Amino acid sequence: MIKKLSIYVNRQGLQDITATVCDAIEGDDEGLCTLYIQHTSASLLIQENYDPSAKLDLENWLNRLVPENDPIYTHTMEGADDMPAHIKSALTASSLSIPIVDGQLALGTWQGIFLWEHRHHSGSRTVILHQAR
Repeated sequence: MIKKLSIYVNRQGLQDITATVCDAIEGDDEGLCTLYIQHTSASLLIQENYDPSAKLDLENWLNRLVPENDPIYTHTMEGADDMPAHIKSALTASSLSIPIVDGQLALGTWQGIFLWEHRHHSGSRTVILHQAR
């Protein structure tokens, strides 16, 4: 089974999409859920979803690691956040694989699935979900 998930983002940063992905899973058997984001300036990751300070610390750390307006960038036509978004995407992941056990994603107690938007704009991002049984 393959589904296209349209995820609306309203800002740069980590957006918890765990519930959206869980709602898209079908059946009560075992399998594998693969997620793939169709963008070069956003990424996917599994991270702590309990304490919001962990999310904020990750966002702040990556923004410090890959700053905007670095004079080394030549790809600047789309704005100061564009090239940093591509670098951040290259450093993170465009796909995830999560086992399905008894019809549920086999995430740990404090794990959530996040779309990491690296641009400042708002809009929709497409995540392809493939469920293999």
